[in-house]
Amino acid sequence: MGYHNKRMTEQAQNTIQHDRIYFLDNLRTFMVFLVVLIHAGLVYEKGVFSAFFWIVYDPWASDVVRVVRIILDIFVMATLFFISGYLTPLSLKKRNGWTFLRSKFKRLMIPWVVAVLTLIPLYKFIFLYSRDLPQQSWTTYFHWSNGVWSQNWLWFLPVLFLFDILYVLLSRMKIDFSDLTLKKAVGIVFFIGLAYSVCMDLFKVQGWTKTIVIDFQNERLLIYFMIFLLGSLCYKRAIFESKPESKKLYIIVLCTAWIPIGLYYFFTIKSFTILGHFIFSETVDTLLLWFSFHLSLVCLLYITINTFRTYLDKQGRISQTLNKQSYSVYIIHMIVMGALAMALRNAAIPSLLKFFILTISTFVICNLFIYIYREIIRTKIVKKI
Repeated sequence: MGYHNKRMTEQAQNTIQHDRIYFLDNLRTFMVFLVVLIHAGLVYEKGVFSAFFWIVYDPWASDVVRVVRIILDIFVMATLFFISGYLTPLSLKKRNGWTFLRSKFKRLMIPWVVAVLTLIPLYKFIFLYSRDLPQQSWTTYFHWSNGVWSQNWLWFLPVLFLFDILYVLLSRMKIDFSDLTLKKAVGIVFFIGLAYSVCMDLFKVQGWTKTIVIDFQNERLLIYFMIFLLGSLCYKRAIFESKPESKKLYIIVLCTAWIPIGLYYFFTIKSFTILGHFIFSETVDTLLLWFSFHLSLVCLLYITINTFRTYLDKQGRISQTLNKQSYSVYIIHMIVMGALAMALRNAAIPSLLKFFILTISTFVICNLFIYIYREIIRTKIVKKI
């Protein structure tokens, strides 16, 4: 009887695992790794932001890091919102709206509260210590009182919770976009996003809105929400239930994506190269900047998702462990990275090598910390209880 029950449990677990879309789990973990890479790069990127606002600034800075950061910043967070949007309809289907929101509050906002009360003060401590500045009054170490970096990397959690609330409201109002084809939906996201970004830029309302609960980048908020909804549409239309029949479009996009990416990079850095003068006019330059951004975003999302969908739709023991831990890695990585960056600060080695060491070591150590906690410490606590 015991053997029979064990056999049934194993079969149930295999069924649950089989129902998961492995490539999305793997993709999410890879995007978290790229978040670590972007944040590690800011330690070694030349510029005012890195020097005066980032957790640690290394004077051995590099221009190459800026290229990497600008390109990755196009699509990394958007991909995370897409994945979250894809998983939301199924999660909501399993429970009613209030139960769904309670579970999301527990998953997103409880860790956020703990993090802003512990990790943000540590951020400021490392920031001051790494610059040989005196520590300040303890009341200035919280995100609502520092006035500079505010929530920093933790902004993602309240914004994602806001999107979950909005999704539930749309569901309650019976607003459903599932009749749209994927091509039409991508076109709508592209053109609305382009109009939104251009207007935000021309009317000079770019930058961050910072409050006690939620921080968001003005020119990206609507774009992220539309991509979140695009992910939910992909679930409803069962886009990923079968492999693409042809790789023709994938190869074409893969070979031509460098054109809008290069154009976006050029218009992003033009103020540094031609003293801020417009190439054509403010309106035309702004339109070209955001057109190239949104085209780059569509291309990079398509390439990234389909690369993982085609070649990385499987899971081993290591990838399964990393996937389980990716959310926790996102939350703690900044503080681990700051401590390691301080240790590397006086090392007389090239900045690009430091960048590589900091990225890999941060990702590995974060995963080791979480693995030790989950598999050893928490297990012992549960057994004692």
